[in-house]
Amino acid sequence: MLAFLVQRISQAFLVMFVISVIAFAIQDGLGDPLQEMVGMSVSEEEREAIRDELGLNDPMVVQYLRFAGNALQGDLGNSYFYSKPTLEVIAEHLPATLELVIGASLIIVFLSVPIGVYAAIRPQAWLSKFFMGVSTVGISIPVFLTAIVLIQLFSIGVTVNWFPSDTGWGQWLNDFFSTEGGLPSYGRGDELTHLFGTWESGFFNGTGLMHLVLPSVSLASIMLPLFIRLIRAEMMEVLQSDYVRYARAKGLSAGRINFLHALKNTMLPVITVGGVQIGIMVAYTILTETVFQWPGVGLMFLEAITRSDIPLIVAYLMVVGLIFVVTNTLVDLIYGLVNPTVKLTGKKA
Repeated sequence: MLAFLVQRISQAFLVMFVISVIAFAIQDGLGDPLQEMVGMSVSEEEREAIRDELGLNDPMVVQYLRFAGNALQGDLGNSYFYSKPTLEVIAEHLPATLELVIGASLIIVFLSVPIGVYAAIRPQAWLSKFFMGVSTVGISIPVFLTAIVLIQLFSIGVTVNWFPSDTGWGQWLNDFFSTEGGLPSYGRGDELTHLFGTWESGFFNGTGLMHLVLPSVSLASIMLPLFIRLIRAEMMEVLQSDYVRYARAKGLSAGRINFLHALKNTMLPVITVGGVQIGIMVAYTILTETVFQWPGVGLMFLEAITRSDIPLIVAYLMVVGLIFVVTNTLVDLIYGLVNPTVKLTGKKA
């Protein structure tokens, strides 16, 4: 275990180094930060003085080494727009994104596992075929389109007028498809519970949960079809293995075989893929947060690009990269706990 942790920490430093180099390599194409900071009324001499003060005229290597040295001390620079440390800005927005990812992950877990297992055990059932058909369609629909449809169907004060309302049949169809939903589709709500000083959570009151429903469902729609199909495919493969046939020959009950033996081995690749997908969901929240104006790091990142807030952009990329690295390491540890025969160091069991 110790050798594995040392190896993964070394890999983490290498990955973070590559991410930091890529972030610095693309920053010249993100625009001029002075245009957003001082506007057009400042003279060219004053602009150059500000650029010298910020270190923007230094060679790229010098800028990167200065950034790397500060980053090792926990300093990723100051945001041009917010005029405070970038990590502090990210820390203010990160709880909203994490809650969105947690909500979507809960939906994925509690729906994909039973649906995937059922579709594998009874592949010819009409309900299984229905789930697989819906999952195929779900994979093809982009998240922003799902979000817009959910807002039209279930949000407050939005009515559906997809058919001509000047005809009797058109008005009847509009009334039929209109759900007169009562779910909010903007922001996180005002009644947030304060935890750990700066963490504002919406999980502990009805208003916060109501605001969380539509964004979480939209974000979950990206990964839910993938996990349903993955669990079904892995489960069907495990059910055809020799040890399952042997268990059936011994007379073990179908429930014991399916949920104790087969499901456990089915979840091993699912855990691996799931850990990677959770990290991807943090990045995918950009579209979801934009549609629902959810005040998370995704919306913050888009605003930083618009404002050419380069330190905040680079810090966001570093934090997201760190989330990927930590998530993948935890997945490897969980993988070893679920299946003790797997050696984390890569040696044979």
